[in-house]
Amino acid sequence: MSEQSGGSVIRVEALDPAGQEQAHYWAQRLGLALQAEQADFALQISADGLQLQQLGKDAPGAVRVDFVDGAAAHRRLFGGGSGQMIAKAVGLQPGVRPRVLDATAGLGKDAFVLATLGCEMQLIERQPIIAALLEDGLARGRQDAEVGEILRRMQLLSGNSIELIRNWQGEPPQVIYLDPMFPHRDKSALVKKEMRLFRPLVGDDLDAPALLHAALALASHRVVVKRPRKAPPIEGAKPGYTLEGKSSRYDIYPKKALKP
Repeated sequence: MSEQSGGSVIRVEALDPAGQEQAHYWAQRLGLALQAEQADFALQISADGLQLQQLGKDAPGAVRVDFVDGAAAHRRLFGGGSGQMIAKAVGLQPGVRPRVLDATAGLGKDAFVLATLGCEMQLIERQPIIAALLEDGLARGRQDAEVGEILRRMQLLSGNSIELIRNWQGEPPQVIYLDPMFPHRDKSALVKKEMRLFRPLVGDDLDAPALLHAALALASHRVVVKRPRKAPPIEGAKPGYTLEGKSSRYDIYPKKALKP
């Protein structure tokens, strides 16, 4: 089988002979074809790690998860520390580093920021291809002396967020963080490469109200939802308050105060 979410056809390919074994592993694990002439995407085994490449003309470059270099490194070093809006939204303060479940992890960027600031993170990504990219990035990053320490605070869970939250075992997370895919159709170059790439795979998160409801039932202290700044709140319970930035905002659903 080579078809995944959204009807897109995906093949797995190694970019050099050394990656053939890995290509077979991922093809088997994800139920994808190794040879598919008319594919929309290629999941590629490259020297730099697992990456997803959209095929066809005008396709953006390949996407992979890299916590060591590039944008992640820049934000880790110069991102503004605990003064960042996401840090305030999840409740970071002196002596408080909450345990956070990021139930819409994507490529793990927001979770990495919070782990860098000292939060113990659990991540759920339900789209199998994106979860594979994230798993690969975490595995590579853990081998780095500096970043490995941070990534050991990030644990990836596989499965459907709503089901995992409803059937949660053990101590509940203090904070649940949600950043569901918002239905918009902007095709401009300003839309991030990852978003252009993932929308055909993921679609819109039409079950966001059910996810919010489940999160509110499990989180012990608060639920935080990231939204485009002008988007309506998720249907259901009303947020207690909001933090607003230039392009996005955080809707906060408080249940109990976070204390040192």
